[in-house]
Amino acid sequence: MSRVTCIIVEDEPLARKVLEGYISRVPFLELTGAYEDAVDATDHLRNKPVDLMFLDIHLPVIKGIAFLKTLAHPPAVIITTAYHEYALEGYELNVVDYLLKPFEFERFLSAVNKIKNIKETEHPAAKDYLLINVQLKKVKVSFSEILYIESQKEYVKIVTSDHAYVTKMSTHEIERLLPEILFQRIHRSFIIALNKVRSFNSEMVEIHGNSIPVGRGYKHVLEKL
Repeated sequence: MSRVTCIIVEDEPLARKVLEGYISRVPFLELTGAYEDAVDATDHLRNKPVDLMFLDIHLPVIKGIAFLKTLAHPPAVIITTAYHEYALEGYELNVVDYLLKPFEFERFLSAVNKIKNIKETEHPAAKDYLLINVQLKKVKVSFSEILYIESQKEYVKIVTSDHAYVTKMSTHEIERLLPEILFQRIHRSFIIALNKVRSFNSEMVEIHGNSIPVGRGYKHVLEKL
């Protein structure tokens, strides 16, 4: 059974504890973090993307709906709140389900089963492209076109032989979308297409006339070349 990784963003300790208990009862759910506010959750999502987020509406610092709107590539979201009036806005943001507190385990299980079904019907290995946001457009970039990907803080630059696309995404997020057999990270800021490497040594990889550094902790990747 495939695992569904998830985080909780909930400022009420009791509600957080209830969710943690429910999650522990579902074999395919794997909780990787629980946060009181959206700021801490943002760091988690940037560095360790997940499949699912349980998101409360009334949070300190930034409200749940406002937080969700800031995410360029959000995970699947299940809203958990005591306020039904936000349901319509939540569904407009493509949330998977809307749980009104207090909710029983059976209702929770019904919601997470939707995520499981979605994940099991996806076939990422069959896709041979990325669909990314570039300015106000959706751009399709085939895996076969990509030479390498470079981190630029909150953005990544996807470099092909004739173009460079900049999109708001972390290297961790885009790494999750790439087939491991074709792409490998060789530096904390660089992911390369293995079949595009022209030459390499222990310090540098050459791709299409570009010299890309090999990070100290990634030298084992050179064995795959």
